[in-house]
Amino acid sequence: MQTAVSFQKGDRIAVIGGGLIGTSWAALFMAWGHDVALFEHEEASRNAIPPAVSGLIAQVAELAPGLPASGRLHLATSLEEAVEGAAWVQENVPESVPLKRAIYAGIEAVAPAGITIASSTSSLVWSELSADMTDPLRLITAHPFNPPHLMPLVELFGPDAARIQAAAAFYRSLGRHPVFLRREAVGHIANRLSSALWQEAVNMVAEGIADVAEIDAALVHGPGLRWSVVGAHMAYHLGGGAGGIGHYLAHLGPSQERRWRDLGQPRLDAATCDKLVAGIAAEAGDRDIAALEAERDAGLIAVQRALRGRRP
Repeated sequence: MQTAVSFQKGDRIAVIGGGLIGTSWAALFMAWGHDVALFEHEEASRNAIPPAVSGLIAQVAELAPGLPASGRLHLATSLEEAVEGAAWVQENVPESVPLKRAIYAGIEAVAPAGITIASSTSSLVWSELSADMTDPLRLITAHPFNPPHLMPLVELFGPDAARIQAAAAFYRSLGRHPVFLRREAVGHIANRLSSALWQEAVNMVAEGIADVAEIDAALVHGPGLRWSVVGAHMAYHLGGGAGGIGHYLAHLGPSQERRWRDLGQPRLDAATCDKLVAGIAAEAGDRDIAALEAERDAGLIAVQRALRGRRP
């Protein structure tokens, strides 16, 4: 069984699904010199992919100057055309178990034996996705954070340890930061954390504690800024002073538990959704999605440039 990943410039990577995540992955792969065969089943969407990819490659180059010449993009008209002769498969189709299982069956029928199929699934788990595969060990979950061409995180899980380590080496070669799950979990690591935080953000809107814009501002200018430097556990370790997290837990652990007990369990009912929609409209003002994305991406590039040179 093939588990080693040893790419050369120009090796073909198959990207299955040409939505936001697939297009972003394609740009990252191409920016690092790999050829990409991208299959998007909706023919009407294919014409928009090349200019979108070109713009994203420019962002990668801005973040990581000095990359090799960009790889080539081939828009495949079938799944079989995309994966035939590929050295890696990155799957990004919608979050539907039957759809993904059907895609894996098609890939296994024509892809080179043993090559890794990496799923970008944001919430589904490996055991559910791999259930119908002839060789389930070739599937891994490799969840990026959106947009993957700018965000370094890739969350990896799979039972074949050698394949996971090879995948980590591959993603590191693209400037990514892989993390490993010890066991599978719905939403992996980052989305579980994000969902927990947003749950309370929604609760505060529903209960009238603060407006959408104020909650977002509190996160950006407070814990969000700190989390770009240290994680949640390390932040509380530092919050314990010279005694570290042991001191924090002994002296302030009960206050944390009181906060946990006071957290809400909001429902996304019509009234709450109306508040969220109105709050975002007020926060966004006259900025459309494209303008907001441009502001976000410029900020992501600036933050990562500022953090360069730190110990990972």
